[in-house]
Amino acid sequence: MITSVMKKILFCIVFLGLSTAASADVDKKDPYKMIETVADITFKRFANEQSAIRKEPNLLKTIVREELMPYVNYQYAAYKVIGSNFKKTNKADRAKFVPAFREYLITSYAQVFTLYNNQKVEFAPAKNFSKERVVSVNTSVMEPGRDPINISFRVRKHKKTGEWKAYDMVAEGISLLDSKQAELSSLIRQKGLPHVTAMLKEKSTKNIVFK
Repeated sequence: MITSVMKKILFCIVFLGLSTAASADVDKKDPYKMIETVADITFKRFANEQSAIRKEPNLLKTIVREELMPYVNYQYAAYKVIGSNFKKTNKADRAKFVPAFREYLITSYAQVFTLYNNQKVEFAPAKNFSKERVVSVNTSVMEPGRDPINISFRVRKHKKTGEWKAYDMVAEGISLLDSKQAELSSLIRQKGLPHVTAMLKEKSTKNIVFK
């Protein structure tokens, strides 16, 4: 069951989406510019396809898969979810878990896309990241009649390519990655990684619905 705080966290993942056609315009060597650019293009794409999405909500899965996931380090996130259970798993099982976790995220994020209602995002000033491997990009989600939702995107630099990808976010003091780890790590420990992989595959097949 998703709490109201988790809905806010999940909703804010949509700010990481990006149109593939505009990928060349994204500065992946600058985490602050990357987040701001993908936020702008994502919502333009979403608005342009709103009519088609209403007719076929599962189109949201396609949008997330094609536009969002290239900018999310889902393998790193998946391994973080395995956490302390890592040594109890084997390479073959982890290789199956990572794509299942990716599809699970796609379905989760696609469902949250249905909450979009022209919210505005304000970005905090960029900081010097030249000597950093991980940075937090702070934003505020503004909606009339409600208090701002402060969101911190955690973005990690790839050691070889020097490119940045998002792997987590924190809203109202709650980490999306930590919550997924808490949700799944005990199941991994109790029933094994293959069981959790199968469970995530089943969850990822759910249709997207507007409530």
